[in-house]
Amino acid sequence: MALVNDNYLKLKAGYLFPEIGRRVTKFAGENPSAKIIRLGIGDVTEPLPSAIIDAMHRATDEMAKRETFRGYGPEQGYDFLRDAIAKHDFAARGANVAADEIFVSDGSKCDTGNILDIFGAGNVVGVTDPVYPVYVDTNVMAGRTGAADDSGRYAGLVYLPVTAENQFTPSLPDRKVDLLYLCYPNNPTGTVATKETLTKFVDYAKANDTIIFFDAAYEAYITDSSIPHSIYEIEGARDVAIEFRSFSKTAGFTGTRCAFTVVPKGLKAKTASGESVELHSLWNRRHTTKFNGVSYIIQRGAEAVYSDAGHKQVRALIDFYLENAAILCRGLREAGLTVYGGTNAPYVWLKTPGAMTSWQFFDHLLSKANLVGTPGSGFGAAGEGYFRLSAFNNRANIEEAVARIKQVLA
Repeated sequence: MALVNDNYLKLKAGYLFPEIGRRVTKFAGENPSAKIIRLGIGDVTEPLPSAIIDAMHRATDEMAKRETFRGYGPEQGYDFLRDAIAKHDFAARGANVAADEIFVSDGSKCDTGNILDIFGAGNVVGVTDPVYPVYVDTNVMAGRTGAADDSGRYAGLVYLPVTAENQFTPSLPDRKVDLLYLCYPNNPTGTVATKETLTKFVDYAKANDTIIFFDAAYEAYITDSSIPHSIYEIEGARDVAIEFRSFSKTAGFTGTRCAFTVVPKGLKAKTASGESVELHSLWNRRHTTKFNGVSYIIQRGAEAVYSDAGHKQVRALIDFYLENAAILCRGLREAGLTVYGGTNAPYVWLKTPGAMTSWQFFDHLLSKANLVGTPGSGFGAAGEGYFRLSAFNNRANIEEAVARIKQVLA
C-alpha cells in the first residue's frame, strides 16, 4: 500500500477559511431567508478596471490570429511585464531590483508555500503570531515541525507574538532562526512596519545568516509616505530577503491570478556540506520545472496596471476599499469596540467584546447579525480575543454591516 505524507496528519482539523465556509453553509441551510454579509475571506468584489479589461480583450484578439497567437511563454514571465514591475514597483521607490530577478506566478499564496521547495528540512522557522495560516501549514506539510499543542502552536517553530501590548511590533527572535516570515501591511492585523522596524530585522538577518520571506501583497494600501512598500528599500535587504507581491488585492486579480516573487541575484544559502549556493538559480530551476507560466492574456492585463489609465483606475479601486475600511473603523468604535488596522491596509482587527473568545464572537455575529468575519485564533494563539473584518465588499454591504454590529452590541 502507498504511504501518505504523515506530516499532513499533524495539521489542525481544517484550514481556517474552509472551516468558516462550513459553519456559514450550515447556518445558511438552517436559515434560508437570512441575508448574510461576508467580511471574512479577503476576496475583492469590484470589477476589474477598464484599462485592464481592454488590455485583456486586445490580447484575446491576438490569440485569434496565427501571426499573433501565443503558445507557451517564458515560465518566469514575459519581459514586458517584468520590465514594468521593475520600473514602477521598485526603481521608482529607489529599490534595486532587476527585471530578471522577478518571477511571475499565479499567486503569492502559492509562492510563499512553494519557496520551501528550495530549502532544506532542517531549517528553523520563525513566524509572527497571529500569522497568515499558509506560512505555518506549509512548513508543517514539509516536515519542519512537531505536533501542535493545545493552543495550536507547533513544536519546532519560533513564534513572535504581535498584540496590542507590544503595539503589534514583533520582537526579534530570542534565538537563531534560518527562515523568517514577515508580512506588511500585515494580514491579519492590518498594521504596518516602519523603516526602523524593518531595518532591525534586516540587521538581525545579516548577523544570523537568516533568509527573510517578506510578503508585501498589500503594499499598495500604504498611505503613510514614511512606511516602506518594499523590504528592498532597506539597505542590505537584497542580501537577506525574498519578496512576494500580488495583483490580487491591488488590482482585483483574485479570479484571474497573477503575482510575482523577487529573488535577488547574490542572495545565498548553504548546502549540507557548507557550500554557498545562489538561491536565484535554485528558484529558477524549481519554477521552470513545476510551472508553465501565467497566461499571456492575464500578463497583458497585469501590464496595464502600470499604464497611465490603469494606474489611476487601480488607485481609485484601492481608495474605495480603504474608505470601506474607514467606515468599518468608525462604526466599530462608535459601537464601543477597540479597533486596530484599517488605515494602511484593507483589514480591520478588533478586540472581541467582553470575555468572548474569537469563535464565540464569530458565532454571535453570524447568528445575531448574519455577518461573517474571521476569528483571530484561526491565525494563531496570540490572535485569541481578536477578530478580523475585511473591507473587500460593496459600499452598501459595508454600511449595513456596521449598522447590524451596532444593533447587536447595543
